[in-house]
Amino acid sequence: MIIIIFPEINLTFMKYLYVCIALCIATNMGFGQGKDRASLDPEVTEVWEPIPPKVNIVNGVPSDAQVLFDGSDFSNWIGINGGDVQWDLVGDAMTVKLGTGGITTRDSFGDFQLHIEWASPEVITGEGQGRGNSGIFLQNRYEVQVLDSYESRTYSNGQASAIYKQAIPLVNACKPPGEWQTYDIIYTAPRFNDNGRKISNAKVTVLHNGVVTLNDFEIWGTTQYKGLPSNEPHGDAPITLQDHSNLVKYRNIWIRRM
Repeated sequence: MIIIIFPEINLTFMKYLYVCIALCIATNMGFGQGKDRASLDPEVTEVWEPIPPKVNIVNGVPSDAQVLFDGSDFSNWIGINGGDVQWDLVGDAMTVKLGTGGITTRDSFGDFQLHIEWASPEVITGEGQGRGNSGIFLQNRYEVQVLDSYESRTYSNGQASAIYKQAIPLVNACKPPGEWQTYDIIYTAPRFNDNGRKISNAKVTVLHNGVVTLNDFEIWGTTQYKGLPSNEPHGDAPITLQDHSNLVKYRNIWIRRM
């Protein structure tokens, strides 16, 4: 093979030419032929099994979801200290009843996708953490903050859709007080080894009103009001809704195990 070099050809083109020549030589030596050439056939990269199960969406709820609250009753919930739920049930929503304590699901969960809708009171007095405060505790330990953060300022890792005292939302997607809002939460539980040592953090992605506000955030541990996060070993655990002495409402809650 004879290569003719023209002086006016720049160095970049020469490098490109040398690469092309090398590929031609490799092909002529047998690379890309026979068995290796089969990798160019489309069937080689097609995977037909397993077949993903079909999920139908009925009134916005996936067919494989467990409905935790549809407005009819509290059958899937108990008071945080045991006993019946004392919150108010009006229409298709539940409202925190001040001083009765939080509520928690009867069932426990590990990895999941959670959909929940909430609304702060239309008329709010107070500022910061006093404006429509509640919380959604994943596995009864890790709080996604519920708060009127539409125009009210508070510490950034304590506003709506924050992982309380840990993760600052990427954006503020809050609606005005009194309007219904949605959280879609994709959660991976932490893992612990047989000795109780944590080997991977919990991870969470949050969509607030359809907007990604947290993206695969690693939760450091429990979400403490005071002090640092702790990491006691645990397995599946309930979802808990907080009574923070504000008349926050919830509705349309469903969950998918993953």
